[in-house]
Amino acid sequence: QVQLVESGGGLVQAGGSLRLSCAASGSIVSINAMGWYRQAPGKQRELVAQSIRGGITRYADSVKGRFTISRDNAQNTVYLQMNSLKPEDTAVYYCHVVSLDRVSWGQGTQVTVSS
Repeated sequence: QVQLVESGGGLVQAGGSLRLSCAASGSIVSINAMGWYRQAPGKQRELVAQSIRGGITRYADSVKGRFTISRDNAQNTVYLQMNSLKPEDTAVYYCHVVSLDRVSWGQGTQVTVSS
């Protein structure tokens, strides 16, 4: 079993910044990708950013240039630096880890951006 512990969510004014972190522990077998999804009320869960083995990163068009994903492979931790936040970024953010034998989700952390 893989445990994901997220932190860093909160309330911020538009234009502000937050940094999310997600630490993976447990029975981890060869992580292929770590990333973040989000889900706003009444909307489907969507990919925000993902860091894939080999150094490949991908971002949702809506966050390109504002969000940066990074990883500490030694600590099995992924970060999401979110700058220039907008009210439309308000959502529950979920850590997502793809390892050789499973896909794991974090419990979610709330990000609220006030206008």
